Amino acid sequence: MNDTSVKGKGEKRFQIIIHIILMIFALCAILPFILLLSSSLTDDSVLMQFGYNFWPRKFSAYAYQYLFTSNGGGILRSYGITILVTAIGTVIHLLVGPLLAYPLSRRDYKRAGLVTFLIFFTMLFNGGIVPSYLMWTGVFHVKNTIWALIFPTLLMNGFFIILYKNNFATNIHPALIEAAKIDGAGEWYIYFKIILPLSLPILATIGLMVGLGYWNDWANGLYYITDTNLYSLQLLLKSIIDNIRNLANMSVNTGSAAASLPSNSIRMAMAVVGIIPVMVLYPFFQKAFVAGISLGGVKE
Repeated sequence: MNDTSVKGKGEKRFQIIIHIILMIFALCAILPFILLLSSSLTDDSVLMQFGYNFWPRKFSAYAYQYLFTSNGGGILRSYGITILVTAIGTVIHLLVGPLLAYPLSRRDYKRAGLVTFLIFFTMLFNGGIVPSYLMWTGVFHVKNTIWALIFPTLLMNGFFIILYKNNFATNIHPALIEAAKIDGAGEWYIYFKIILPLSLPILATIGLMVGLGYWNDWANGLYYITDTNLYSLQLLLKSIIDNIRNLANMSVNTGSAAASLPSNSIRMAMAVVGIIPVMVLYPFFQKAFVAGISLGGVKE
């Protein structure tokens, strides 16, 4: 009885210590965002004078007002483009990426080693920005189209293909595929009814990574988009801060009103505007992510 009570007290103490450690880690993640939000709602002159605080010394929403009015409501259009690109890009990746990786994991595919090497080679070497730009604009003609935000660099990332391949090779036993073939199942039936359901954890994980990559991407827009109507959210925010910096530099000597633009608080507001949709939607994706891990992790 005494041993049981001692073990019970030891477990409770251990749980308390773990909870304290997790609370510390949670605060380390939450406090920077609170500082970010507070700074975005602080008057820019106060930020310059007193620095950053967890509570606004002088409340001001001018940074958000400038963001949503300076481009004639273009930020809402950019939100829509970013959401559309993220959804389309992630869905296409989840359809095409595993379909490429699955044959590479099969031992009976004779050219798996060669194709895997070619994919891995692209992770180590590439032609550079200029040849890539010439290829995508001159051959595929994606410039100033929504596909310019989807295809280059993100859709078929070699790293994700290798992850898919390794997952298929290690977590799906060849005997399972042979048994399905003996029962008369074809390759497409095996892939969609057996392989994909057993690979939900890796699909959910990489799908989340690809979606975040599309949401945060601005490089493709910088290279291939000159039409402001096709600006993604991140590219538009970058354009706004570049314009503010240029106006401020030009107006320092002239003393015009552009020098008083909230360059510091607007940077914080831009970060908040970019991250809030992800924070709002992430719990829903996290639920599906955990469900996928639970379903795919059950072994009989």
